[in-house]
Amino acid sequence: MLHSALALCLLLITVSSNLAIAIKKEERPPQTLSRGWGDAITWVQTYEEGLFHARKSNKPLMVIHHLEDCQYCQALKKEFAKNKEIQEMAQNDFIMLNLMHETTDKNLSPDGQYVPRIMFVDPSLTVRADITGRYSNRLYTYEPRDLPMLVDNMKKALRLIQSEL
Repeated sequence: MLHSALALCLLLITVSSNLAIAIKKEERPPQTLSRGWGDAITWVQTYEEGLFHARKSNKPLMVIHHLEDCQYCQALKKEFAKNKEIQEMAQNDFIMLNLMHETTDKNLSPDGQYVPRIMFVDPSLTVRADITGRYSNRLYTYEPRDLPMLVDNMKKALRLIQSEL
Protein backbone atom coordinates (compact mmCIF):
# COMPACT_ATOMS: atom_id res chain seq x y z
CA MET A 1 0.00 0.00 0.00
CA LEU A 2 2.78 2.40 0.95
CA HIS A 3 4.63 1.47 -2.23
CA SER A 4 1.53 2.26 -4.36
CA ALA A 5 0.97 5.60 -2.62
CA LEU A 6 4.62 6.55 -3.15
CA ALA A 7 4.45 5.60 -6.82
CA LEU A 8 1.25 7.63 -7.24
CA CYS A 9 2.86 10.66 -5.58
CA LEU A 10 5.89 10.43 -7.88
CA LEU A 11 3.62 10.17 -10.90
CA LEU A 12 1.62 13.23 -9.83
CA ILE A 13 4.78 15.25 -9.22
CA THR A 14 6.17 14.32 -12.63
CA VAL A 15 2.94 15.18 -14.44
CA SER A 16 2.49 18.49 -12.62
CA SER A 17 6.10 19.58 -13.22
CA ASN A 18 5.84 18.72 -16.93
CA LEU A 19 2.57 20.63 -17.12
CA ALA A 20 4.14 23.63 -15.39
CA ILE A 21 7.03 23.59 -17.87
CA ALA A 22 4.62 23.39 -20.82
CA ILE A 23 2.54 26.28 -19.49
CA LYS A 24 5.65 28.38 -18.86
CA LYS A 25 6.97 27.79 -22.42
CA GLU A 26 3.67 28.75 -24.02
CA GLU A 27 3.65 32.54 -23.97
CA ARG A 28 0.63 32.89 -26.22
CA PRO A 29 -1.29 30.33 -28.23
CA PRO A 30 -0.82 30.71 -31.99
CA GLN A 31 -3.53 32.70 -33.67
CA THR A 32 -5.17 31.16 -36.67
CA LEU A 33 -5.78 34.65 -38.05
CA SER A 34 -2.04 35.36 -38.18
CA ARG A 35 -1.52 32.69 -40.83
CA GLY A 36 2.19 32.88 -40.04
CA TRP A 37 2.58 36.67 -40.36
CA GLY A 38 3.08 37.15 -36.60
CA ASP A 39 1.38 35.38 -33.71
CA ALA A 40 2.00 38.25 -31.29
CA ILE A 41 -0.01 40.61 -33.52
CA THR A 42 -3.73 41.06 -32.95
CA TRP A 43 -5.39 40.42 -36.31
CA VAL A 44 -8.89 41.36 -37.39
CA GLN A 45 -10.93 38.84 -39.32
CA THR A 46 -12.58 40.94 -42.02
CA TYR A 47 -12.00 44.15 -43.94
CA GLU A 48 -15.16 45.65 -42.46
CA GLU A 49 -13.98 44.82 -38.93
CA GLY A 50 -10.61 46.40 -39.75
CA LEU A 51 -12.26 49.61 -40.96
CA PHE A 52 -14.37 49.76 -37.80
CA HIS A 53 -11.35 49.35 -35.52
CA ALA A 54 -9.24 51.80 -37.56
CA ARG A 55 -11.85 54.52 -37.17
CA LYS A 56 -12.52 53.70 -33.51
CA SER A 57 -8.84 53.54 -32.45
CA ASN A 58 -7.55 56.25 -34.82
CA LYS A 59 -4.93 53.81 -36.12
CA PRO A 60 -4.22 52.97 -39.75
CA LEU A 61 -5.33 49.63 -41.15
CA MET A 62 -2.64 47.59 -42.88
CA VAL A 63 -4.07 45.09 -45.38
CA ILE A 64 -1.86 42.26 -46.62
CA HIS A 65 -3.21 40.35 -49.62
CA HIS A 66 -1.54 36.96 -50.07
CA LEU A 67 -2.08 33.34 -51.07
CA GLU A 68 -0.88 30.22 -49.26
CA ASP A 69 0.55 28.61 -52.38
CA CYS A 70 2.39 31.72 -53.62
CA GLN A 71 6.17 31.38 -53.24
CA TYR A 72 6.63 35.17 -53.18
CA CYS A 73 4.03 35.52 -50.43
CA GLN A 74 5.70 32.75 -48.42
CA ALA A 75 9.11 34.41 -48.71
CA LEU A 76 7.72 37.79 -47.64
CA LYS A 77 5.72 36.27 -44.78
CA LYS A 78 8.81 34.52 -43.40
CA GLU A 79 10.85 37.73 -43.29
CA PHE A 80 7.89 39.84 -42.11
CA ALA A 81 7.37 37.49 -39.15
CA LYS A 82 11.09 37.62 -38.22
CA ASN A 83 11.44 41.42 -38.41
CA LYS A 84 11.17 42.74 -34.85
CA GLU A 85 10.56 46.37 -35.84
CA ILE A 86 7.70 45.45 -38.18
CA GLN A 87 6.19 43.08 -35.63
CA GLU A 88 6.31 45.73 -32.90
CA MET A 89 4.77 48.47 -35.07
CA ALA A 90 2.14 46.07 -36.39
CA GLN A 91 1.12 45.09 -32.85
CA ASN A 92 1.17 48.55 -31.31
CA ASP A 93 0.41 51.09 -34.04
CA PHE A 94 -1.78 49.40 -36.65
CA ILE A 95 -4.97 47.48 -37.11
CA MET A 96 -3.79 44.39 -38.98
CA LEU A 97 -5.57 42.25 -41.56
CA ASN A 98 -4.22 39.58 -43.86
CA LEU A 99 -6.49 38.33 -46.61
CA MET A 100 -6.33 35.37 -48.94
CA HIS A 101 -9.22 36.72 -51.02
CA GLU A 102 -10.13 40.03 -52.58
CA THR A 103 -12.37 42.53 -50.84
CA THR A 104 -15.31 44.27 -52.44
CA ASP A 105 -13.47 47.60 -52.05
CA LYS A 106 -11.94 48.18 -55.49
CA ASN A 107 -9.78 50.94 -53.96
CA LEU A 108 -7.61 48.15 -52.52
CA SER A 109 -6.60 47.05 -56.04
CA PRO A 110 -5.89 50.31 -57.90
CA ASP A 111 -3.32 48.68 -60.18
CA GLY A 112 -4.63 45.12 -60.26
CA GLN A 113 -5.29 42.08 -58.11
CA TYR A 114 -1.89 40.51 -57.46
CA VAL A 115 -0.13 39.08 -54.44
CA PRO A 116 1.64 39.86 -52.27
CA ARG A 117 0.09 43.32 -52.01
CA ILE A 118 0.18 45.57 -48.95
CA MET A 119 -2.03 48.62 -48.68
CA PHE A 120 -2.76 51.13 -45.94
CA VAL A 121 -6.12 52.66 -45.00
CA ASP A 122 -6.14 55.68 -42.70
CA PRO A 123 -8.68 56.16 -39.87
CA SER A 124 -10.80 58.42 -42.10
CA LEU A 125 -11.25 55.21 -44.16
CA THR A 126 -9.24 56.59 -47.09
CA VAL A 127 -7.13 54.02 -48.93
CA ARG A 128 -3.62 55.50 -49.11
CA ALA A 129 -2.79 54.76 -52.73
CA ASP A 130 0.11 57.22 -52.35
CA ILE A 131 2.07 54.81 -50.11
CA THR A 132 3.79 52.55 -52.62
CA GLY A 133 6.68 50.13 -52.86
CA ARG A 134 9.56 50.21 -55.33
CA TYR A 135 8.05 48.52 -58.38
CA SER A 136 6.33 50.54 -61.11
CA ASN A 137 4.43 47.55 -62.53
CA ARG A 138 3.08 46.45 -59.13
CA LEU A 139 2.99 49.47 -56.89
CA TYR A 140 2.02 47.77 -53.63
CA THR A 141 4.12 44.64 -53.69
CA TYR A 142 7.14 44.02 -51.48
CA GLU A 143 9.85 41.40 -51.58
CA PRO A 144 11.86 40.28 -48.53
CA ARG A 145 14.67 42.68 -49.48
CA ASP A 146 12.12 45.53 -49.46
CA LEU A 147 11.34 45.30 -45.74
CA PRO A 148 13.28 48.51 -44.92
CA MET A 149 11.01 50.29 -47.42
CA LEU A 150 7.96 48.68 -45.82
CA VAL A 151 9.11 49.95 -42.41
CA ASP A 152 9.48 53.43 -43.91
CA ASN A 153 6.00 53.19 -45.43
CA MET A 154 4.53 52.09 -42.11
CA LYS A 155 6.14 55.12 -40.47
CA LYS A 156 4.82 57.30 -43.30
CA ALA A 157 1.28 56.02 -42.69
CA LEU A 158 1.65 56.92 -39.01
CA ARG A 159 3.04 60.39 -39.80
CA LEU A 160 0.15 61.12 -42.16
CA ILE A 161 -2.31 60.44 -39.34
CA GLN A 162 -0.38 62.63 -36.94
CA SER A 163 -0.32 65.50 -39.42
CA GLU A 164 -4.11 65.26 -39.83
CA LEU A 165 -4.77 65.55 -36.09
